[in-house]
Order: sequence, then C-alpha cells, then structure tokens
Amino acid sequence: MPDRHNEPDWANQPTDVMPAIGRHRVDQTADRTADQTGDRTADQTGDTPPAAAGTPGGPDGGRQPVGNRWVSLAKRRWMIPTAALGVLLLAYLVDLAATRGDMPRGVQVSGVALGGLTQAAAQQTLIAELTPDLRRNVAIRAGQIGTSLAPAAAGLRVDWASTIDAAAHQPLNPFTRLASLFGSTTELGVVTSADEARLGDALDGINTMVRREPTDGGVRFDGSTPTAVKPAPGIALDLPAAAAEIKRDWTTGLPVDLPTTSVEPAGHVTDAAVSRTLAEVAGPAVSAPVTVIGNGREASLSPAVIAAALSFAPDGAGGLKPVVDIPKLADAVRPELVTTEQPAKDASVSLIGATPVVTPSVDGHGINYEDTFTGLVEVLKRPVNRQISAVYAPQPAKLTTEQVNSLGIKGSISTFSTGGFAADSGQNIKRAAETINGKILKPGETFSLNTATGPRDAPQGYVPAGIIEDGHPARGIGGGVSQLATTLYNAAYFAGMTDTGHQEHSYYISRYPAAREATVYEGAIDLKFRNDLATGVLIQTAWTPANITVTFWGTKRYEVTSATSPRSSPIPPQTLNMPPGQPCTPSAGGQGFTATDTRTMRDLTTGETKTSTHTVHYKPSPAVVCAPAPSADPAPN
Repeated sequence: MPDRHNEPDWANQPTDVMPAIGRHRVDQTADRTADQTGDRTADQTGDTPPAAAGTPGGPDGGRQPVGNRWVSLAKRRWMIPTAALGVLLLAYLVDLAATRGDMPRGVQVSGVALGGLTQAAAQQTLIAELTPDLRRNVAIRAGQIGTSLAPAAAGLRVDWASTIDAAAHQPLNPFTRLASLFGSTTELGVVTSADEARLGDALDGINTMVRREPTDGGVRFDGSTPTAVKPAPGIALDLPAAAAEIKRDWTTGLPVDLPTTSVEPAGHVTDAAVSRTLAEVAGPAVSAPVTVIGNGREASLSPAVIAAALSFAPDGAGGLKPVVDIPKLADAVRPELVTTEQPAKDASVSLIGATPVVTPSVDGHGINYEDTFTGLVEVLKRPVNRQISAVYAPQPAKLTTEQVNSLGIKGSISTFSTGGFAADSGQNIKRAAETINGKILKPGETFSLNTATGPRDAPQGYVPAGIIEDGHPARGIGGGVSQLATTLYNAAYFAGMTDTGHQEHSYYISRYPAAREATVYEGAIDLKFRNDLATGVLIQTAWTPANITVTFWGTKRYEVTSATSPRSSPIPPQTLNMPPGQPCTPSAGGQGFTATDTRTMRDLTTGETKTSTHTVHYKPSPAVVCAPAPSADPAPN
C-alpha cells in the first residue's frame, strides 16, 4: 500500500500555492458558468445584467472572447459597409474595363445617339446622319440684312475625328455611370474648324451690305447755299465676334445672328465748329463773285464756281478747315487768261521710219495757279474788295532736249493700253496720267506712282468716280486711277523694269490680265518699280476718252514674254440678299480663283534668259440680289 503521508496534501494547500495550470482551468470553468448563468437569467427575466466581462465598461475593457482571441466590437461594426464598398468598387472597375474603347453609355452628338458603339462605328454613324444637314447653307442675319453662307465656300468643316475623341472619354464619376444605366443622356456638339482666310472673305462680303459709313459734322453747298451737315455714327460688322459666332453656331441649323458695332466719325467735329464755319467762311464765300486780274485781262469766279470748288474737312482738332480745288478754279478762269501765257513744251521722241527723232523743248511763261490762289480763303471772307492778282512765273519744260539726248533714249521699248472706263473715272485717269507724262527714270532710280501723282484729292482735280470696294461697285474720290496703275505696271513689266512693290485687286476685274495687274490706294497701296537698265527710261502717257496708253522709251535690252497658268482652286461667290428699301445694285458676282504669271526675259545681247513667277489668289465677289420693289396697293372699288 502506498504511503500516503509522502504525497502532497493538495486539499490543504493554500490557494496561492496551487499549481498554476490547475488554477487556470478553474478560472475558465467559472467564467463559462457565469456567462451561461447570466445569459439565461437575462433572457428569463428581461432584466439587463450588470456589466460583465466582455461588455463595454466591464472589467476587461469592452472586449468579448472568441475562442482564444479577443475582437473589437468597433471593428466588427465596419466590416459589413467595407465589404459593400468593395463589392461596388469591383463592379465599377468591371464596368469601366468592359466599356473601354467604346463610346460612353447615353452620349449623343448633335442629337445622334452613339452610346455603346465602337469609336469607328460611331464616326461612320455620325458622318452618315449629319453630313446632309451640314451641307446646307447657313442662314445669316446681320442688322437689317438677311443672307446665307455656303459652309464649303466659307471654309467651314467638321473635324469628325476630334468630335469622336471629345465624346469618347468614359466618365470616371461613378454617379454619372450609374445614372447612364437608367437612361440618362449626355448631349455634346461637333468639333468644327474653319479656313480663317475664306471665312474672312465671306464676312467681308456680308459687311459690304451691312456697313454704313459714319458722317462727320461739316458744311456742304446745295447749289450756292451753304448747309450744315449733322454728324451721324456708322455701323459695321464686328468681324472678330461675327467669325466666332459662325464657328460656334453654324452646325445648329438655326439662323446665326452676327453682331454689329457702331462706327464713330473720325473727325469728331463739334456743332459749334459747324456753326462758326457757316457764319465766318461758307456764308461770306458765296456772297459775291471774286475777280482774278491777269496781264491786261480779268476773269471772274462766280458764287456757283466758288461753291463747287470749296469744301470743308475735319482739321483734327474738332473743327473744320477749308479745302480749295485749285484745278477747278484754274479751269474756270483759264479761258479768259490763257492769252496772257506762253506755255512750255517738253522735248519728245518720235519715230520716223526706224529712226528716233528728238523734238526740242521750249521753256514757257505762265500763271502759277498754286501761288495765285494761296490767299483766296481770306479774300472769300471779305464782303468787299474781292479780287486777287494772277502770279506769273517761268515754266521750264519738264523734259529738255539735252536730257533726251544724254539718256540713250533711242526708241520705244514697251507699250500697253487698257480701256473700258466710265467718263468720271476717265477724268481721274487723265489727271493722274498728266502728272507722270514725261517722267524720266535714270539708271538705278525707283518710280513710285503715289509719289509721282501727289495727293489724289479734290484740290488736285480728282472727282468722285466708281471703285470696286469689297467686290461690288462703290464710289470714291480718285476712282479709276487703278486702271492707270495696271496699264503702267504692264508697260514696266514688258520694258524689263524690276518690280519693287505692287498689289493686285482683291477681286478679279475681267478687263485686266489675270495675275498681271495692280491697284493703288493713297497712303496705303503703291506701285513701285526700279530701272535696272544701263540707260534712262522716259514714261509717256496718251489718254483718250476710250483708253489710256503708257509707253516706255529707252534702249531696248530685253525681249519680254508672259505666260499665265490656267485658273485653279475655284471658290463660288456668296449670295447677298438685300432687304426691301435698301439701296441696291444687282450683281451676278464672280468666282474666286488662283492664277500664276510667269515672266521670261531674254537678253538681246547675250541671249541669256531668266524667269520669275508670281501667284495671285482672287477672292470671290459676292452676288447681290435686290429685293423686288413693293407692289402698289390695289385701287379701291
């Protein structure tokens, strides 16, 4: 029998010396018993048991045992929404990947549904649906003008690839993608582009019908009666804003309203200045005739002649300055005073057979009308003693015999003629031709038409005449001089002159050679060429009521020929429909095109040739359609 006294007495040992493993088991058993008892008691009684281990506020800090691990209840509460968000994110990513490369759901371009299509199919669909509408003319409204614009002629087009690129971006916003599942749509427009030059040409044509020039305050004569002119603003297209409106709205199918802008008079003449000019100058000027006294003869300027030769222009400081048309006054008194003058005669060259013959120059003596009429305005202000004396001076020949003999002018080296001008244009052409007739270019010298003619205004004898402005007929002082410029340019061209600056008309004029013509505008556009020959050149002009001829005299060095290419890049004209009651001159318009001129120059001494080309782009001149005159009301019964 075992000796029990040698075994430990477990029952009598103090608790604090019990084996740790045994105590741990007792504690676990007690905890489970307490939990079970507490749960049952609470379930049976409905009372809330006191805070125990595993509950917030309990002795173990709000943690609940799960097996041998402890889990936070706060973390448990986030597990369900986190899992839900994970599911939604996964669905979002799957949807984004599934639609990659396709058009977004619900996207429409100009009303055409493209959602779900591949980009290639979307582009084909869009082109097929929209092209017929985009080829139609665009209705335009500008002020009181209604017209239309052909998209192709105005350089307007749709950039299909960029349109699809802009519409193909898949939305990243999850709410937008969710809404598209339930029929939500996104409407986009097409991406357009424009040929700025063509669109600008089209707007220039429309602007010719819209534009109304401002009127400066001034004084005019109705017959011999001075009348005040009230200032009035003008109107014109706001061209940059109009271009932006068209590029933005031309595909909508709706009329495009073009913005206009007010144009203020440049002179800013005040009402006080107009009243002062009437009282101090215009009224007294026509109150009585003015006598011009020559050598033993007299001539009279009547109030009607004075009124026709006197005008007023802004002085730049808010006032008016008198402008005297000296050539017109000279023409009025010359018949009475011509016998008191001895006119000069220039040396000239003519051909007798094949031999050039020089006609000697003769100096003259006559009236200097510029000096004679210098003080006329002060005389016009006087009520009495209204007379002036003619000023005489020597008038040497512009071209002397010695000059002709020393410059090697042996004969004609080129000549060119144009015709078909109106009577008023012809007067301006004649006046300008007179100022350059007999002009000699020394070797190396450059000729400028604007410099040679000087100001082409009323005081120099120029009159209002027809001009081509923005492709349709208009009027302006000095109109017609461009015909002399074209004639002179061609004479210089075939004489072998070196072109140093010229500009063609913006719109083609059928009586001129294409790509070989020139225009001028005082202060802005000039015609220049240089004499690079070894000898001098004499410019001779010959005017008739039917044509103008320019001949270059010198020693011929080159044989010059011209070749003009076929016309290319045709551009149809725009149509401008004028509203009833507006001044209107109908026009069929003209096609724009491109042409190239090639000049070939063969040296008569060496036989060498050289060529040069010049390309010109002409704008289409607009067709103008005038509204029919309103029909008369039927007579009452």
